[in-house]
Amino acid sequence: MKQLLSVKCRPRSRKKWALFKEDPAAAAANQANKEEVDSRSVFVGNVDYSCTPEEVQQHFQACGTVNRVTIRTNKFGQPKGYAYVEFVESEAVQEALLLNESELHGRQLKVSAKRTNVPGMKPYRARRPNLYMGFRGRAPFMPAPYFFPPFGYGKIPRARAPMRYSPYF
Repeated sequence: MKQLLSVKCRPRSRKKWALFKEDPAAAAANQANKEEVDSRSVFVGNVDYSCTPEEVQQHFQACGTVNRVTIRTNKFGQPKGYAYVEFVESEAVQEALLLNESELHGRQLKVSAKRTNVPGMKPYRARRPNLYMGFRGRAPFMPAPYFFPPFGYGKIPRARAPMRYSPYF
């Protein structure tokens, strides 16, 4: 009988998710580690799509010792046009910022200090109005109209989709 070495599956209830969560001390240490790595990294925008990590490393070698070059790609493996360069020492970041607007493969690079993502901070996305249910956005209170439509306040009746031809009915 064969034994399974590892099984990846979702737990069946929310109670089991607690087994996979980190404790707060480990999460704080992980966040501090990310901030320390981000303080040694720069964001490089407008990178040519045919550029390799070795070429980006060669471009930033004059600033200091490069630890890692990450060129972000989409889900199909095509480069997105920006990269992150991580240095061994944090003083190299100030030297790398001087390479802003330098050229690589005929494109002008945009170099800035890498920012640290704050968990839970997402930009506000406005909800799209639903024409069938009436728009209930961030607007001041409006009193109901003098008469009430038969379909309810703010609702518009939808026409049913026409039936397709079926030879069996």
